[in-house]
Amino acid sequence: MTVGRIRVLVVEDSLTVRERLCEVLRADPDVEVVGEADNGKRGIELCRSLRPDVVTLDMMLPVMSGLAATEYIMAYCPTPILIVSSSTNRGELFKTYDALAAGALDVLEKPRGDEDDGSWERKLVATVKLASRIKVITHPRARLGGLGRSARGPAPPPATAPEVGPERRVVALGASTGGPAAIVEILRALPAPFPLPVLVVVHIGEPFASAFAEWLDGQTGHRVEYARDGERVAGVARVVLAPPDRHLVVHEGTLRLTTDPPRHSCRPSVDVLFESVARQYRAGVVAALLTGMGHDGAAGLLEVRRAGGMTIAQDEATSVVYGMPREAALLGAAERVLALGEIGPAVAGALGGSK
Repeated sequence: MTVGRIRVLVVEDSLTVRERLCEVLRADPDVEVVGEADNGKRGIELCRSLRPDVVTLDMMLPVMSGLAATEYIMAYCPTPILIVSSSTNRGELFKTYDALAAGALDVLEKPRGDEDDGSWERKLVATVKLASRIKVITHPRARLGGLGRSARGPAPPPATAPEVGPERRVVALGASTGGPAAIVEILRALPAPFPLPVLVVVHIGEPFASAFAEWLDGQTGHRVEYARDGERVAGVARVVLAPPDRHLVVHEGTLRLTTDPPRHSCRPSVDVLFESVARQYRAGVVAALLTGMGHDGAAGLLEVRRAGGMTIAQDEATSVVYGMPREAALLGAAERVLALGEIGPAVAGALGGSK
Protein backbone atom coordinates (compact mmCIF):
# COMPACT_ATOMS: atom_id res chain seq x y z
CA MET A 1 0.00 0.00 0.00
CA THR A 2 1.28 3.46 -0.90
CA VAL A 3 1.43 5.84 2.06
CA GLY A 4 -0.86 8.82 1.72
CA ARG A 5 -3.39 7.39 -0.69
CA ILE A 6 -7.05 8.24 -0.12
CA ARG A 7 -8.81 5.19 1.31
CA VAL A 8 -12.33 4.75 -0.09
CA LEU A 9 -15.17 2.43 0.90
CA VAL A 10 -17.71 1.80 -1.89
CA VAL A 11 -21.27 0.94 -0.79
CA GLU A 12 -23.52 0.01 -3.74
CA ASP A 13 -25.90 -2.93 -4.21
CA SER A 14 -25.67 -3.06 -8.01
CA LEU A 15 -22.67 -5.21 -8.89
CA THR A 16 -22.31 -3.49 -12.27
CA VAL A 17 -22.27 0.01 -10.79
CA ARG A 18 -20.05 -1.05 -7.89
CA GLU A 19 -17.48 -2.55 -10.22
CA ARG A 20 -17.54 0.60 -12.33
CA LEU A 21 -16.99 2.84 -9.31
CA CYS A 22 -14.12 0.68 -8.08
CA GLU A 23 -12.55 0.55 -11.52
CA VAL A 24 -12.54 4.32 -11.88
CA LEU A 25 -11.22 4.93 -8.38
CA ARG A 26 -8.49 2.28 -8.61
CA ALA A 27 -7.26 3.82 -11.85
CA ASP A 28 -6.11 6.90 -9.94
CA PRO A 29 -2.74 6.46 -8.20
CA ASP A 30 -3.82 8.65 -5.30
CA VAL A 31 -6.85 6.50 -4.42
CA GLU A 32 -7.16 3.07 -2.83
CA VAL A 33 -10.46 1.15 -2.61
CA VAL A 34 -10.20 -0.50 0.82
CA GLY A 35 -13.61 -2.17 0.89
CA GLU A 36 -16.89 -2.87 -0.90
CA ALA A 37 -20.37 -3.44 0.51
CA ASP A 38 -23.68 -4.30 -1.13
CA ASN A 39 -25.99 -3.14 1.69
CA GLY A 40 -26.12 -0.38 4.28
CA LYS A 41 -25.54 -2.62 7.30
CA ARG A 42 -22.38 -4.09 5.83
CA GLY A 43 -21.30 -0.59 4.84
CA ILE A 44 -21.52 0.53 8.47
CA GLU A 45 -19.57 -2.52 9.65
CA LEU A 46 -16.78 -1.86 7.16
CA CYS A 47 -16.75 1.85 7.94
CA ARG A 48 -16.21 1.08 11.62
CA SER A 49 -13.52 -1.53 11.04
CA LEU A 50 -11.64 0.01 8.09
CA ARG A 51 -11.95 3.70 8.97
CA PRO A 52 -11.86 4.89 5.35
CA ASP A 53 -11.16 8.49 4.38
CA VAL A 54 -14.30 8.63 2.20
CA VAL A 55 -17.44 6.53 1.75
CA THR A 56 -19.31 6.50 -1.57
CA LEU A 57 -22.88 5.56 -0.78
CA ASP A 58 -26.02 4.71 -2.74
CA MET A 59 -29.35 5.74 -1.24
CA MET A 60 -31.49 2.75 -2.19
CA LEU A 61 -29.84 -0.22 -0.47
CA PRO A 62 -31.11 -3.54 0.94
CA VAL A 63 -31.02 -4.47 4.67
CA MET A 64 -30.38 -0.85 5.71
CA SER A 65 -30.98 2.18 3.50
CA GLY A 66 -28.35 4.69 2.52
CA LEU A 67 -30.11 7.31 4.64
CA ALA A 68 -30.04 5.10 7.75
CA ALA A 69 -26.39 4.29 7.08
CA THR A 70 -25.59 8.00 6.73
CA GLU A 71 -27.28 8.80 10.04
CA TYR A 72 -25.41 6.03 11.85
CA ILE A 73 -22.02 6.82 10.32
CA MET A 74 -22.29 10.55 11.04
CA ALA A 75 -23.39 9.86 14.63
CA TYR A 76 -20.88 7.16 15.58
CA CYS A 77 -17.93 7.16 13.15
CA PRO A 78 -18.06 10.50 11.29
CA THR A 79 -16.63 10.02 7.79
CA PRO A 80 -16.93 12.13 4.64
CA ILE A 81 -19.79 10.64 2.61
CA LEU A 82 -20.28 11.15 -1.12
CA ILE A 83 -23.74 10.06 -2.25
CA VAL A 84 -23.63 8.35 -5.63
CA SER A 85 -27.25 7.87 -6.56
CA SER A 86 -29.98 8.18 -9.16
CA SER A 87 -31.81 11.45 -9.74
CA THR A 88 -34.84 10.17 -11.62
CA ASN A 89 -37.01 9.06 -8.73
CA ARG A 90 -38.71 11.69 -6.53
CA GLY A 91 -38.58 9.48 -3.46
CA GLU A 92 -34.87 8.88 -3.95
CA LEU A 93 -34.33 12.62 -4.36
CA PHE A 94 -36.02 13.27 -1.02
CA LYS A 95 -33.85 10.62 0.67
CA THR A 96 -30.81 12.27 -0.88
CA TYR A 97 -31.79 15.61 0.68
CA ASP A 98 -32.38 13.86 4.00
CA ALA A 99 -28.89 12.36 3.81
CA LEU A 100 -27.33 15.72 2.96
CA ALA A 101 -29.14 17.20 5.95
CA ALA A 102 -27.83 14.34 8.10
CA GLY A 103 -24.23 15.11 7.22
CA ALA A 104 -23.39 13.68 3.78
CA LEU A 105 -21.13 16.13 1.95
CA ASP A 106 -22.12 15.98 -1.68
CA VAL A 107 -24.06 14.06 -4.30
CA LEU A 108 -23.05 12.69 -7.68
CA GLU A 109 -25.28 11.03 -10.23
CA LYS A 110 -24.64 7.38 -11.03
CA PRO A 111 -23.01 6.66 -14.38
CA ARG A 112 -25.65 6.20 -17.06
CA GLY A 113 -23.41 4.14 -19.31
CA ASP A 114 -23.44 6.57 -22.24
CA GLU A 115 -20.61 8.83 -21.05
CA ASP A 116 -17.72 8.72 -23.49
CA ASP A 117 -15.62 11.79 -22.74
CA GLY A 118 -14.33 10.78 -19.31
CA SER A 119 -16.04 13.73 -17.62
CA TRP A 120 -18.02 11.59 -15.17
CA GLU A 121 -14.91 9.63 -14.18
CA ARG A 122 -12.92 12.82 -13.62
CA LYS A 123 -15.71 14.33 -11.55
CA LEU A 124 -15.99 11.23 -9.35
CA VAL A 125 -12.28 11.17 -8.57
CA ALA A 126 -12.10 14.94 -8.04
CA THR A 127 -15.10 14.92 -5.70
CA VAL A 128 -13.68 12.02 -3.67
CA LYS A 129 -10.36 13.84 -3.32
CA LEU A 130 -12.14 17.02 -2.25
CA ALA A 131 -14.28 15.15 0.28
CA SER A 132 -11.23 13.47 1.79
CA ARG A 133 -9.86 16.86 2.84
CA ILE A 134 -12.94 17.84 4.83
CA LYS A 135 -13.00 17.21 8.57
CA VAL A 136 -16.63 16.29 9.10
CA ILE A 137 -18.53 17.00 12.29
CA THR A 138 -20.59 14.55 14.32
CA HIS A 139 -24.36 14.64 13.89
CA PRO A 140 -25.86 13.23 17.12
CA ARG A 141 -28.69 10.78 16.49
CA ALA A 142 -30.96 12.81 18.74
CA ARG A 143 -30.90 15.67 16.22
CA LEU A 144 -31.54 13.58 13.15
CA GLY A 145 -35.14 12.65 13.79
CA GLY A 146 -36.30 16.15 12.93
CA LEU A 147 -34.62 16.18 9.53
CA GLY A 148 -36.40 13.36 7.72
CA ARG A 149 -39.87 13.71 6.27
CA SER A 150 -40.97 10.46 7.88
CA ALA A 151 -39.78 11.45 11.35
CA ARG A 152 -41.54 13.51 13.99
CA GLY A 153 -41.97 16.50 11.67
CA PRO A 154 -40.70 20.06 11.94
CA ALA A 155 -40.53 21.77 15.28
CA PRO A 156 -43.38 24.27 15.56
CA PRO A 157 -42.15 27.85 15.09
CA PRO A 158 -43.25 30.60 17.46
CA ALA A 159 -46.92 31.43 17.05
CA THR A 160 -46.51 35.18 16.71
CA ALA A 161 -44.45 36.95 14.08
CA PRO A 162 -42.55 40.09 15.09
CA GLU A 163 -43.41 43.42 13.63
CA VAL A 164 -41.07 44.55 10.88
CA GLY A 165 -38.94 47.60 11.49
CA PRO A 166 -39.22 50.12 8.64
CA GLU A 167 -35.71 49.45 7.32
CA ARG A 168 -35.95 45.66 7.03
CA ARG A 169 -37.21 44.61 3.62
CA VAL A 170 -35.72 41.21 2.79
CA VAL A 171 -33.73 38.31 4.26
CA ALA A 172 -31.10 36.64 2.07
CA LEU A 173 -29.37 33.33 2.88
CA GLY A 174 -26.55 31.57 1.03
CA ALA A 175 -25.03 28.13 1.62
CA SER A 176 -23.17 25.31 -0.06
CA THR A 177 -21.71 22.12 1.49
CA GLY A 178 -23.72 21.40 4.64
CA GLY A 179 -26.36 23.87 3.50
CA PRO A 180 -29.53 21.73 3.64
CA ALA A 181 -29.27 21.12 7.39
CA ALA A 182 -28.26 24.72 8.07
CA ILE A 183 -31.17 26.17 6.11
CA VAL A 184 -33.63 23.84 7.85
CA GLU A 185 -32.40 24.91 11.29
CA ILE A 186 -32.59 28.61 10.48
CA LEU A 187 -36.07 28.42 8.96
CA ARG A 188 -37.37 26.48 11.94
CA ALA A 189 -36.17 29.28 14.18
CA LEU A 190 -38.10 31.93 12.25
CA PRO A 191 -41.66 32.68 13.36
CA ALA A 192 -44.53 31.76 11.09
CA PRO A 193 -46.05 33.51 9.32
CA PHE A 194 -42.84 35.39 8.58
CA PRO A 195 -43.40 38.98 7.46
CA LEU A 196 -40.48 39.26 5.02
CA PRO A 197 -39.49 37.40 1.86
CA VAL A 198 -36.58 35.03 2.50
CA LEU A 199 -34.43 34.60 -0.61
CA VAL A 200 -32.14 31.57 -0.62
CA VAL A 201 -29.28 30.27 -2.75
CA VAL A 202 -28.04 26.75 -1.98
CA HIS A 203 -25.46 25.00 -4.14
CA ILE A 204 -26.90 21.63 -5.13
CA GLY A 205 -25.81 20.44 -8.53
CA GLU A 206 -28.19 19.46 -11.26
CA PRO A 207 -30.07 17.23 -11.66
CA PHE A 208 -30.43 16.78 -7.90
CA ALA A 209 -31.80 20.26 -7.14
CA SER A 210 -35.11 19.75 -8.96
CA ALA A 211 -37.23 18.85 -5.91
CA PHE A 212 -35.26 20.61 -3.18
CA ALA A 213 -37.83 23.37 -2.61
CA GLU A 214 -40.59 20.80 -2.17
CA TRP A 215 -38.46 18.85 0.31
CA LEU A 216 -37.57 21.99 2.26
CA ASP A 217 -41.23 22.99 2.38
CA GLY A 218 -41.93 19.76 4.26
CA GLN A 219 -39.22 20.37 6.85
CA THR A 220 -40.35 23.70 8.29
CA GLY A 221 -43.45 25.69 9.09
CA HIS A 222 -42.85 27.96 6.11
CA ARG A 223 -44.02 27.85 2.51
CA VAL A 224 -41.03 27.23 0.24
CA GLU A 225 -41.08 27.54 -3.54
CA TYR A 226 -38.70 28.16 -6.41
CA ALA A 227 -38.53 31.77 -7.57
CA ARG A 228 -40.74 32.85 -10.44
CA ASP A 229 -39.26 35.32 -12.93
CA GLY A 230 -41.02 38.69 -12.89
CA GLU A 231 -42.73 38.34 -9.50
CA ARG A 232 -42.80 41.46 -7.36
CA VAL A 233 -40.76 41.01 -4.18
CA ALA A 234 -43.26 43.07 -2.19
CA GLY A 235 -45.89 40.41 -2.82
CA VAL A 236 -43.69 37.53 -1.62
CA ALA A 237 -44.52 36.20 1.83
CA ARG A 238 -42.61 32.95 1.73
CA VAL A 239 -39.19 31.36 1.31
CA VAL A 240 -37.98 31.63 -2.28
CA LEU A 241 -35.17 29.48 -3.66
CA ALA A 242 -33.02 30.12 -6.69
CA PRO A 243 -33.90 27.33 -9.14
CA PRO A 244 -31.27 25.02 -10.61
CA ASP A 245 -28.81 26.69 -13.01
CA ARG A 246 -30.33 30.17 -12.66
CA HIS A 247 -29.02 33.20 -10.84
CA LEU A 248 -31.61 34.85 -8.59
CA VAL A 249 -31.46 38.64 -8.52
CA VAL A 250 -33.70 41.47 -7.41
CA HIS A 251 -34.06 44.29 -9.94
CA GLU A 252 -36.40 47.25 -9.46
CA GLY A 253 -38.33 45.35 -6.82
CA THR A 254 -38.81 42.30 -9.03
CA LEU A 255 -37.39 38.79 -8.85
CA ARG A 256 -35.41 38.00 -11.96
CA LEU A 257 -33.85 34.70 -13.06
CA THR A 258 -30.84 34.92 -15.33
CA THR A 259 -28.47 32.66 -17.22
CA ASP A 260 -25.56 35.07 -16.86
CA PRO A 261 -22.17 33.33 -16.61
CA PRO A 262 -21.46 31.40 -13.40
CA ARG A 263 -19.68 33.23 -10.59
CA HIS A 264 -16.98 31.20 -8.84
CA SER A 265 -18.15 28.30 -11.04
CA CYS A 266 -21.57 28.60 -9.39
CA ARG A 267 -24.96 29.26 -10.94
CA PRO A 268 -26.92 30.18 -8.89
CA SER A 269 -24.36 32.29 -7.08
CA VAL A 270 -24.73 33.69 -3.57
CA ASP A 271 -22.65 36.74 -4.55
CA VAL A 272 -25.06 37.57 -7.36
CA LEU A 273 -28.07 37.49 -5.01
CA PHE A 274 -26.37 39.41 -2.19
CA GLU A 275 -25.07 42.14 -4.50
CA SER A 276 -28.51 42.65 -6.04
CA VAL A 277 -30.33 42.99 -2.72
CA ALA A 278 -27.60 45.34 -1.44
CA ARG A 279 -28.19 47.62 -4.45
CA GLN A 280 -31.97 47.41 -4.17
CA TYR A 281 -32.60 47.59 -0.41
CA ARG A 282 -29.35 48.82 1.17
CA ALA A 283 -29.94 48.93 4.96
CA GLY A 284 -33.14 46.93 4.46
CA VAL A 285 -31.22 43.65 4.02
CA VAL A 286 -30.52 40.96 6.60
CA ALA A 287 -28.03 38.54 5.02
CA ALA A 288 -26.40 35.38 6.36
CA LEU A 289 -23.61 33.37 4.73
CA LEU A 290 -23.55 29.77 5.86
CA THR A 291 -21.39 26.67 5.66
CA GLY A 292 -19.82 25.90 2.31
CA MET A 293 -16.68 25.32 0.30
CA GLY A 294 -14.98 28.10 -1.64
CA HIS A 295 -15.68 31.81 -1.36
CA ASP A 296 -18.98 32.45 -3.13
CA GLY A 297 -21.00 34.95 -1.13
CA ALA A 298 -18.15 36.62 0.75
CA ALA A 299 -17.82 39.62 -1.58
CA GLY A 300 -21.60 39.92 -1.81
CA LEU A 301 -21.93 39.93 1.98
CA LEU A 302 -19.38 42.73 2.09
CA GLU A 303 -21.55 44.72 -0.34
CA VAL A 304 -24.53 44.23 1.98
CA ARG A 305 -22.52 45.49 4.94
CA ARG A 306 -21.21 48.49 3.02
CA ALA A 307 -24.80 49.34 2.09
CA GLY A 308 -25.79 49.36 5.76
CA GLY A 309 -27.49 45.96 5.95
CA MET A 310 -27.10 43.45 8.75
CA THR A 311 -24.57 40.70 7.92
CA ILE A 312 -23.97 37.35 9.61
CA ALA A 313 -21.47 34.56 8.94
CA GLN A 314 -21.72 31.09 10.43
CA ASP A 315 -18.90 30.22 12.82
CA GLU A 316 -16.26 27.56 12.27
CA ALA A 317 -17.40 25.20 15.03
CA THR A 318 -20.85 24.63 13.53
CA SER A 319 -19.90 24.79 9.83
CA VAL A 320 -19.53 21.52 7.95
CA VAL A 321 -17.01 23.38 5.79
CA TYR A 322 -15.66 26.69 7.05
CA GLY A 323 -14.88 28.06 3.61
CA MET A 324 -17.42 30.63 2.47
CA PRO A 325 -18.09 32.12 5.93
CA ARG A 326 -14.35 32.18 6.67
CA GLU A 327 -13.73 34.24 3.53
CA ALA A 328 -16.47 36.63 4.60
CA ALA A 329 -14.93 37.02 8.06
CA LEU A 330 -11.48 37.68 6.56
CA LEU A 331 -12.94 40.39 4.30
CA GLY A 332 -14.63 42.08 7.23
CA ALA A 333 -17.99 41.36 5.61
CA ALA A 334 -19.57 39.80 8.69
CA GLU A 335 -20.95 42.15 11.28
CA ARG A 336 -21.55 39.11 13.47
CA VAL A 337 -20.06 35.59 13.43
CA LEU A 338 -22.57 33.24 15.04
CA ALA A 339 -23.11 29.57 15.77
CA LEU A 340 -25.77 28.02 13.54
CA GLY A 341 -28.30 27.81 16.39
CA GLU A 342 -27.97 31.57 16.98
CA ILE A 343 -28.52 32.72 13.40
CA GLY A 344 -32.28 32.15 13.12
CA PRO A 345 -33.05 34.00 16.38
CA ALA A 346 -30.69 36.81 15.32
CA VAL A 347 -32.50 37.18 11.99
CA ALA A 348 -35.89 37.19 13.71
CA GLY A 349 -34.63 39.66 16.30
CA ALA A 350 -33.45 42.07 13.63
CA LEU A 351 -36.96 42.70 12.41
CA GLY A 352 -37.89 44.96 15.27
CA GLY A 353 -35.68 47.62 13.74
CA SER A 354 -32.53 47.23 15.84
CA LYS A 355 -29.32 45.74 14.48
